[in-house]
Amino acid sequence: MIRQAILISCVLFMDTLMAQEIPKIITSKTNYLPDFSYAGYHFGESQISQNEGKVINATDFGVKANDNLDDSKALLKALKIANETQGNVILQLPAGRIILSDVVYIERSNFVLRGAGSGENGTEIYCPRPLMYLKDPESLAELREYLTTFDKRQREPENNIDLAFSQYAWSGGFIWTQVPNERVKSYLDKYEPTPNVLAKVSSGNMGEHSITVSDVKNLKVGDIVELQLFNKDGEKGEIIKDLYKGANVKPGSHHWKFPKLPIVRQQVEITKISGSKITIKTPLTIAIKPSYQAQLVEWKHLNEVGIEHLRFTFPDIPRVAHHVEPGNNAIFLTRLFNSWVKDVTITNADSGILAEEISNVTVQDIITNGDHMAHYTVTLGGVHNVLVKNLKIYNKTVHPLSFNTFATKNVYQNCEIFADPLLDQHSGANHQNLFDNITVHITQDKNNSYLLFGGGGADYWKPSHGPFSTFWNLNIDVANPDSKAVLLYGMKDGPFARIIGVNGNAKFEIKYEPDAFIEFVNTPMDKIPSLYNYQLKNRLKK
Repeated sequence: MIRQAILISCVLFMDTLMAQEIPKIITSKTNYLPDFSYAGYHFGESQISQNEGKVINATDFGVKANDNLDDSKALLKALKIANETQGNVILQLPAGRIILSDVVYIERSNFVLRGAGSGENGTEIYCPRPLMYLKDPESLAELREYLTTFDKRQREPENNIDLAFSQYAWSGGFIWTQVPNERVKSYLDKYEPTPNVLAKVSSGNMGEHSITVSDVKNLKVGDIVELQLFNKDGEKGEIIKDLYKGANVKPGSHHWKFPKLPIVRQQVEITKISGSKITIKTPLTIAIKPSYQAQLVEWKHLNEVGIEHLRFTFPDIPRVAHHVEPGNNAIFLTRLFNSWVKDVTITNADSGILAEEISNVTVQDIITNGDHMAHYTVTLGGVHNVLVKNLKIYNKTVHPLSFNTFATKNVYQNCEIFADPLLDQHSGANHQNLFDNITVHITQDKNNSYLLFGGGGADYWKPSHGPFSTFWNLNIDVANPDSKAVLLYGMKDGPFARIIGVNGNAKFEIKYEPDAFIEFVNTPMDKIPSLYNYQLKNRLKK
């Protein structure tokens, strides 16, 4: 009996110890934690496709590496043939340096642009001139008109700077995915298209998968559609209160000045139809009420597009100012679903990889470096369920990791920032995004503090983010640490954030406002180092 009692005591002690190793928020019924496990290619449930198919060799059309001649025309010839080829296609680039001075538009599904690797013996795409010297893209015409109409300028009197914004500050790239003639971002109300409405949606609960619709005749299982929620009720609209959960923040005017513009959107897959009830693959980010005039609309997109095994190099040109970048942008992803970018190194870019209107895309094994000060590395704006993992940032960047306008349920995982790190959330009704197992290298200021949490974006789209944005297992490497705790700060208008696990080679204090839920500070996250992996594993067990 004594032996049995000892064994029971040991088991109870171990159970208590194990429970202490798991953050309380994992099992909490009162502190909401979103399920981020649906981010990435095929909802995280499949490995990135090897996409075996017909190989089109760019060298057969005149692309010749290392000859110091421009390869743009030859590469576009190869692309034309690839676009005319049925089935899965791989456009294969040779090893060595290829010179590109034109945009390569990828406008078809089941297509892979593949190099010979991102290392020294792989494929280098060298872009000698920025996008500003190319013909203006038709797809950015509305953006150009917006910038002119509203006199968008970078004004820095102290630096004698008063310059017009560039159309390439947050858009465009030398490799550019798009659905022709499909708008990807709203700028001017007069161009807001009339969507193909498939059904009206009257109800649904945050975190759940079931919605009630008006009609199912235009829907079928397997459809990928966009769910849109609106604020038609002005500054006091109920959806604004719901979006920010009554937090002590002041929403900017763009939350009500554009009633035609959906304020919350998700790309969703229909998995079941039963009467007026629709089951969607991914959970709702906020509840749906009748006043939100929610709807399911057609969403045109490309599938199974891959960009892989490449290196992009740009000249190290002088940086003039923020928002006036000339367009040394490597990749611009728009209108993609179940697609990927992997094994890419980008040197001296203004922006490495920009994204808009994509869902369930994985971007992995990316390196950004160089002496040039960048605007973005891999940024996520207007996107849903995108997974960025194994991103290493060696170059100085204004917004190294950034969740931008309308970004929801996206994940930065296993990323590392070596120069002036900042974890940015860039306003614009972005909510429920995850920084997961991020490592940063910081040099504290004279007050033993460091501004780690950024809240960028314009005042008209404030606050910096909505509720339940999550930081999980931040690993902090401090230069010359001492016995004093380092204060990590910077966010003043990010309501109800979850900051779970901050640890490193010093002691830390966290200041994050308002109403953040904070635990596991100065405690190693050995039990659950990655929330995304933990949630995905648990979901796939069911």
